[in-house]
Amino acid sequence: MKKDKPIQNYQDYLNLDLLLSAQKLESKKSGKEAHDEMLFIITHQVYELWFKQILFEIDSVLNDFNRNKINESHIAVAVGRLERINKIQELLIDQIKILETMTPMDFLDFRDLLTPASGFQSAQFRLIENKIGLSNDSRHSYGGENYKSKIHKKQQDVIEKSEKSKSLFDLVMRWLERTPFLDFENFNFWEQYRNSVDNMLSKEKDIINRNSSLSKDEKQNHLRQFNVTEKMFNSLFDESTFSKRIEKGESRLSYKATHAALLIFLYRDQPILHNPYKLLSCLIDLDELLTTWRYKHYLMVTRMIGRKIGTGGSVGAAYLNKATQKHRVFDDFTSLTTFLIPRSELPSLPEHVLRSLSFHYDIIRDDN
Repeated sequence: MKKDKPIQNYQDYLNLDLLLSAQKLESKKSGKEAHDEMLFIITHQVYELWFKQILFEIDSVLNDFNRNKINESHIAVAVGRLERINKIQELLIDQIKILETMTPMDFLDFRDLLTPASGFQSAQFRLIENKIGLSNDSRHSYGGENYKSKIHKKQQDVIEKSEKSKSLFDLVMRWLERTPFLDFENFNFWEQYRNSVDNMLSKEKDIINRNSSLSKDEKQNHLRQFNVTEKMFNSLFDESTFSKRIEKGESRLSYKATHAALLIFLYRDQPILHNPYKLLSCLIDLDELLTTWRYKHYLMVTRMIGRKIGTGGSVGAAYLNKATQKHRVFDDFTSLTTFLIPRSELPSLPEHVLRSLSFHYDIIRDDN
């Protein structure tokens, strides 16, 4: 005979006894309780809880993309999970406002008790960075040391494993390289696209040269910027030139994946490209929100400690500012706007190509 299942209790289901007893004030232990230390602890514990949820979502997306065949439903699910991650990031950015209700003097009441603990030691945040694709080469050095040296020893193995595993950037690039819409039978898209680009660039250069309101120096500056844009377009049509950009660290996305991503951006209105476009947009948003969070964090730390050394031994706000500038993962997708051209200039796709980019169903008629 089966025993009756015990009635579930909210307190027990959420394990609130453990959760709500996890706030241990160091200032109270020292005999001089600092009121705002409670806010500081809870805020950062909540950050770690949301980091856990973000990792849970990232792992599910990695699982969907780490397969030989990725179908439309996998892309749709990944978009939903990434949108959730981005909503969480928006919440984390807003959470800084709550922490900023603590004044610098309030923070000084317990700051020394934190040393050498630091948010830099968050293993979960480093896992997020590694799993989405931040490479070691792109990391801003933390006091000249490897970032793993500051992570708790219990977490170092899992951090190293994440470095060696395929990241979200890697798997999305591989997916793009395998997309079936790069080559169209009897239709050379890239030749026609290049003709449109050449026409557009010719018009832009002509506008600069004909603009009588520009001074000589201004015109030269505009032409220099134009030459940079022209070189970037030229690299798009020559794989060897593009490879040199990758070698110099100017691009990270492969030549073939860049072509696939650009095609998605250019023809995102085609039904079969809706979800791929949303996916790439979500990755851009993810990158921007992480950058925004880092920047807001930098501003808050500057406000709290000025130019003091951080509790973890870093150069405080200066480190955060450098990380904000360097720790971008999906910048290649953001930069694709360089290669966009007006819809009116896009090559017209033949009917058989349009059919391949649409969800097409033949209607079987029964006239009997």
